[in-house]
Amino acid sequence: MKYDVVGLGVCTMDLLMVVDELPGGELVQRAHASALAGGGPVATALVALARLGARAAMLDLVGGDLIGRMILTELGAEGVDTAGMVIDAGSTSSQASVLVRKRDGARAIAFAPGSSGELSPRMMNETMIRSARILHLNGRHWQACLAAARVARDAGVLVSFDGGSHRFRPEHRELLPLVDICIVAQEYAASCTGKSSPELAAEALLGYGPQLVAVTSGTRGSFILSHAGEAFHQPAYEVEGVVDTTGAGDAYHGGFLFAVSRGLSLKDSARYASAAGALNTRALGGRAALPTLAELESFIAARG
Repeated sequence: MKYDVVGLGVCTMDLLMVVDELPGGELVQRAHASALAGGGPVATALVALARLGARAAMLDLVGGDLIGRMILTELGAEGVDTAGMVIDAGSTSSQASVLVRKRDGARAIAFAPGSSGELSPRMMNETMIRSARILHLNGRHWQACLAAARVARDAGVLVSFDGGSHRFRPEHRELLPLVDICIVAQEYAASCTGKSSPELAAEALLGYGPQLVAVTSGTRGSFILSHAGEAFHQPAYEVEGVVDTTGAGDAYHGGFLFAVSRGLSLKDSARYASAAGALNTRALGGRAALPTLAELESFIAARG
């Protein structure tokens, strides 16, 4: 296999600011800190994988503007293969503004999708998908997402799905039978299944066809259920000095998929995921504190 993980999703460039209050109306306040960094759930998971030593590649459509060039440059600098990225010279790329509340890391996000539009199935690099161990999706570029999952299934490539909070769409139920690894936020799981508890939601999601389901719940950890009968709770790891929770869920995906690609057990995969998510809260931005493999393993070993 040429790649451990190939991802298909939307890359953004994020402007992050640490503030005292999230706006509930008109407000002017001075930021305590700011950062400009690449974002997007799938892209950040791939950067997490690359930091750990995995071979990762990104598929997306970006504009030929300054933001698009910055997105490509940052991914390349992190070791993520961008050969499958498509550039529309006449369009703009996706941006996001992220306000992070200083006292607890809570966020408010405004997203501008740009004018580059959807990556179509004919634009995606099927050869890269077939040469991966895992294809990672989050439902963006919908028609390409479905086509990519089918290509992966035909090629024996595992399909991973990221269901983020407030991102459930009813059409996702069409994708779930093509998914092997389904990791979703508790809010997504509840919206999809109507089940409020993570255990019952995981069981309902498993009924759609995935081989394993993980329902994440921030500091309350995650509940994992597999088709083979494994069921357990993975506690969240605590870290001192939490700065920003942006990208913590994406790092969880990266840690989990890295462990799976290395053939580790389901429990070890959950530990890697939880540790990666926790460590990524130490700095402002979704990627600044992503750990190396040595940092990750040392962190886990120190906590038993």
